[in-house]
Amino acid sequence: MLNERQNTILNFIEDKGDVSIQEISDMISGVSVMTIRRDLALLESEGYILRTRGGAVSLKRLAASPAGEEDEYSRRARENMEEKKIIAEKALRFVNRDCSMFFDSGSTIMSLACILPDDSYNIITTGANIAQKLVSNTSASVMMPGGTVNKYTLSVSGPIALDFINKVNIEIAFMSASAFSLESGFSVANIYEAELKRHVVKKANKSIMLIDSSKIEKNLLFTVCDFSDIDVLICDRKLPKEYQEKAKKYNIELI
Repeated sequence: MLNERQNTILNFIEDKGDVSIQEISDMISGVSVMTIRRDLALLESEGYILRTRGGAVSLKRLAASPAGEEDEYSRRARENMEEKKIIAEKALRFVNRDCSMFFDSGSTIMSLACILPDDSYNIITTGANIAQKLVSNTSASVMMPGGTVNKYTLSVSGPIALDFINKVNIEIAFMSASAFSLESGFSVANIYEAELKRHVVKKANKSIMLIDSSKIEKNLLFTVCDFSDIDVLICDRKLPKEYQEKAKKYNIELI
């Protein structure tokens, strides 16, 4: 049961959606930062919030943003919606209820989560919103690592998440990236997310990359993996000839 201070903090977080420890400290006078951190750890363990670097976000607000309010993730989710739907429908053939699956974060993977038939899957995901969608729409057993939440992607990463990934078995990994080129491979903008995705690809028996065509011929700062590291690449349209040739070189299935 939460005490009065913890309830006050929870109400503050749910009201604002995304707060910093400094904002909580300013709101509640006479409480040490260490006490606030302990309160946030308790609220996270009870399933009310997810801690971020220097603050926390409300899980309730992640599940449903108020009308008229839009965050960066919501904006990205609206981009190339038809392409992402096409990719998700193609990816369904690889879903297997009898094995351990990993669902990456991102709006393309969310498209897959949204059309997943109701069944008793075993799924690990680093996407807070994807976990919420899976437990709401299916009978899946869903696991999430702890760690730092990126408010722009709603994904969890960092040392705690890496430690979790290193301790689990992954048979099929449905992955995503923010950019893709022959020179840099699959890349993202966040170093912590890149490291975690890299670990997942190495752990998985089969890695399936879901990427829409708007991300082709683009490069971001941190490479997740190269063509040679994946088994299947699913895109909404046919890849350029040079990409097809490289895929053939590494025996990658293009869909």
